[in-house]
Amino acid sequence: MPTSNPTSHKHDATPAGADMDFSGTWKVYLEQNLEEFMKAMGAPQMVIKMRKDVKPLIVFEQKGDAWTYTFKTPKFTKTHSFCIGKETEITSVDGRKFKCVVREENGKLITEADKFTSVREIQGEDMVETVTTGSVTYVCRSKRV
Repeated sequence: MPTSNPTSHKHDATPAGADMDFSGTWKVYLEQNLEEFMKAMGAPQMVIKMRKDVKPLIVFEQKGDAWTYTFKTPKFTKTHSFCIGKETEITSVDGRKFKCVVREENGKLITEADKFTSVREIQGEDMVETVTTGSVTYVCRSKRV
């Protein structure tokens, strides 16, 4: 039941994930600090060179707390499945595996692993992901297609 309390927030009454609309296909159009981030994460130079000239497609599918995330480039496709709040394993572009937990907080998807933290959110028409490892931050902006 709606409340008339002017200090209430729409997030208070919605189930986890209900106010996030990441579902669909997104085309990356801007990446900042990609090369520095990949170096900091220990990616091989060959992988960095291949990846820096590609603007991938990202596809999100959501069914309740279960999500599928697919990262597509002309050279490879990586698909990860995860459930909000449960540990999962993801594989990097160069095949390294990382354990992480994805949580929903204030309409954002936050992924935490030993080596990095990712915050993904909708800003206007864009999906923005900010990933930090140590003192290096990578920002990726995508538009829905």
